[in-house]
Amino acid sequence: MRLIGINKFITIVSFLLFTLPSFGQNDKSEKSPQTIQELKEGIEKVMNEEHIPAVGIALVNEDRSVWVESFGKANIEEDIDANDQTLFRIGSTSKMFVSLAILKMQQEGLLSLNDKVRDLVPEIEFVNSWAETNPILVVHLLEHTTGWDDYHNIEYAHNDTALSLKEGLDFHPQSRVSRWIPGTRMAYCNTGPPVAAYIVEKISKKTFENYIQENFFTPIGMKSATFFEDENYKKYGVTTYIGKEPQSYYHVLQRPSGSINATPTDMAKFLQFYINRGKVDSLELISEESLKRMETCMTTDGAKAGLEQGYGLSNYASPYKSFVYQGHNGSVEGAVHGFGYIPEYNVGYSIAVNGGGYLGSMRISKLVMSFQTRNLPSKKINIELGLKDEVKDLSGYYIPINQRSNSTNFMIRVLAIKHIWQTNDTIFTKGLFFGDTIKNIAVNPTQYKSTETGKISMGKIIDPLDGEVVVQFDLAVGSEQILKRISTISLFSQIFILALWIVLMLVSIVYGFIWSIRYFLGKIEGGAAIKVRLWPFMSSLFFLVTFILFQIGMGGGDKYFGGPGFVSISFMLFTIFFALASIMSVVCVVKNHNAEINKLIYRYSVILSVLHVLITFYLLWFDVIGMQVWS
Repeated sequence: MRLIGINKFITIVSFLLFTLPSFGQNDKSEKSPQTIQELKEGIEKVMNEEHIPAVGIALVNEDRSVWVESFGKANIEEDIDANDQTLFRIGSTSKMFVSLAILKMQQEGLLSLNDKVRDLVPEIEFVNSWAETNPILVVHLLEHTTGWDDYHNIEYAHNDTALSLKEGLDFHPQSRVSRWIPGTRMAYCNTGPPVAAYIVEKISKKTFENYIQENFFTPIGMKSATFFEDENYKKYGVTTYIGKEPQSYYHVLQRPSGSINATPTDMAKFLQFYINRGKVDSLELISEESLKRMETCMTTDGAKAGLEQGYGLSNYASPYKSFVYQGHNGSVEGAVHGFGYIPEYNVGYSIAVNGGGYLGSMRISKLVMSFQTRNLPSKKINIELGLKDEVKDLSGYYIPINQRSNSTNFMIRVLAIKHIWQTNDTIFTKGLFFGDTIKNIAVNPTQYKSTETGKISMGKIIDPLDGEVVVQFDLAVGSEQILKRISTISLFSQIFILALWIVLMLVSIVYGFIWSIRYFLGKIEGGAAIKVRLWPFMSSLFFLVTFILFQIGMGGGDKYFGGPGFVSISFMLFTIFFALASIMSVVCVVKNHNAEINKLIYRYSVILSVLHVLITFYLLWFDVIGMQVWS
């Protein structure tokens, strides 16, 4: 679960749109490895194809480490090989230690998961409009059910090494505003766990980093693990890469959300801690009951309605064939990390890379999971049919309503549409534009089991704000997605309008330059003849510049969109220019409806002007016009 802002969100959407089909093909063509040597050869093949400099891997079972190794280049420019001392960045896997600390304190009677956050840390600023009836509890911070936004761009961009956790929390509290009733919907956000970490600091009277060192790193045997770019990391830490570009060290604003660096040996120890159910040799650090709670989602309406898979306390389910891994993934600035284990079979893996992005990491994870489960008995999924007449038809189109950030709503309504259709007892779900088909079978009128895992992973619930909705386990985020039905007519009208607008806008940009040249050559008369062409063209041109600025900001990461600067301010201004030019386009075609103008050109300008205004109102509705992306 990576650290992600709006610009990074669009990068991932673009990735999904254009690479998931090829990913599926790669997955089918890659042989399932039967030995460590075959597995390593498969990983090296992926490294070469996906341009991954180095991999740090740990495979463990109940008794021992099966394979722990780092190989490849820790630093390409200096030709430094990765070795057993190499430290990799594990990103949001770091959040697991926040939940472990809270569970340990609960075992010791120092707090409860059901304590009110406002009572424990009244000095931490946040907004909850439902505070009187539904206060934010400690458990909500860890299960991401506060309703808060994910980090805003300004939080991602902040890279100060010297901030305390409290100073990091005070920097930009505007992201901590509940958008729905706490404890009803899950939306992954980096803003909740640091507040829980601060509670640990306040109760223990130690920095969070020192508390974790004393209570987990040291007793588990994670000798090199650190939250900081310390001297050891400067000596042995990997350089991370986005494409071929080396990245500077990223200091997460609130370190508990994603700062830990560790060697594969450290992560092997951490895996064995989970496989041995909270014990290190004979020392119990966390009870098995606490670990089971960590692996279970309980606070969302979906969980209360019986969903058996979801995001627990910094720990979520990842189905692979008929098996279910528990764990957490993460990434920061070019580094990607995967961490998973199967409790009932006592196997687990940690995979860290310093480049190559999500696709490379996923391909390696598939190889590893295939290897680990090759000799495990596949579960036979038997789901009794016969409820056809009792199951309400869910067929239709849906949009998710538990988005990570309000600033992405305008894209989610277009790119994240789900299609659900039903055949007898079986419910099929697929993204309208991309994604695999998910199949569930009704076991009663409101619950549906996955045909892969046999667990309840879909259901019908009543959301307190939006009424009847569908809740479904989403493998992409390891948690539930809340889906609200939308009108089929409105959906395809929206798609038609968007497609027509894009085509006509591109045509106007091409012909706009031609018309401008012809006007200056005297081939087109002035006055109305040029005005009805000019304003739609200018509006299209302003949008094109806006889009280009967005791409620049996206490609440059948070250095462009994380604060007011040339790119971010220009983006804000050009969204306004687009809106004003769109309005002027309509005014112009209305004023000149009786003018002597080529009828085809006039009708074209009318249609494009109206579409520009419709898009303007759509973007205004979602606060995109004049958006200050840095806030």
